[in-house]
Amino acid sequence: MTRTRFAPSPTGPLHLGHAWAAMVADDTGDMLLRIEDIDRQRSRPEWEAAIYDDLRWLGLDWPEPVMRQSDRMAAYGAALDVLWSRGLLYPCTCNRRDIQAAASAPQEGAPLTGPDGIVYPGTCRGASRTGPRPQGVALRLDAAVVGDLCWTERGALRTVEADAFRTGIGDVVLARRDFGTSYHLAVVVDDAAQGIDLVTRGADLEEATPIHVALQGLLGLPTPAYLHHDLVRDAEGRRLAKRDDARALASYRAAGWSADRLKARLRESRIAPD
Repeated sequence: MTRTRFAPSPTGPLHLGHAWAAMVADDTGDMLLRIEDIDRQRSRPEWEAAIYDDLRWLGLDWPEPVMRQSDRMAAYGAALDVLWSRGLLYPCTCNRRDIQAAASAPQEGAPLTGPDGIVYPGTCRGASRTGPRPQGVALRLDAAVVGDLCWTERGALRTVEADAFRTGIGDVVLARRDFGTSYHLAVVVDDAAQGIDLVTRGADLEEATPIHVALQGLLGLPTPAYLHHDLVRDAEGRRLAKRDDARALASYRAAGWSADRLKARLRESRIAPD
């Protein structure tokens, strides 16, 4: 059977968008649960406990034990070591202001934006790539090593050419100085470790897929199929965020909604009910 996953971060309450994402994963495969808690400053045990409560209230279940990213730093470090040993990474000391200033320089024209914001202008690309892998510093992937990419999305072949990756995505951060890894690296390593063969996630993450496919190729990992589903939005068309506590699952539960009623409403419409 197809193996999928739902991978929330315990940094706030689950909202209707999370419920829909979990439902899609559960509907399309054998769903595993992963807790993406590499952001140790924002992750809280009480939010992790609330994730389990909300998902059980929705009638979902999953195999134990649950994978937690905070337990897997050694695996992420090993992947970084592989990339570093091949000269594919370089250390970067730029902050956001530096990147904005360099990307906005007159000779550069208007800064391009990609999945992670402004496409990095390559300021630190000439930094040394020899010796042991640096610690406590951001590490970027040299996009020049990325070739043409392809993967399956909803049964159709999708492609991104190498030039489009370099200009539209650029040298992404694979290890943040405060995390020791990044979302992009961790999700790729974890999907492979869990044998995920269909990644279901919101359309807001579709731009990140070429990054993940590139890393899968560079690390010799399998590339799963992808399904990017529509998002739950409010009446004004804005996608939901964790700061929007009024859309939290706990709020609907407190208001007397049953899980069956809420799931039926989400299947009918991705407009959040008041």
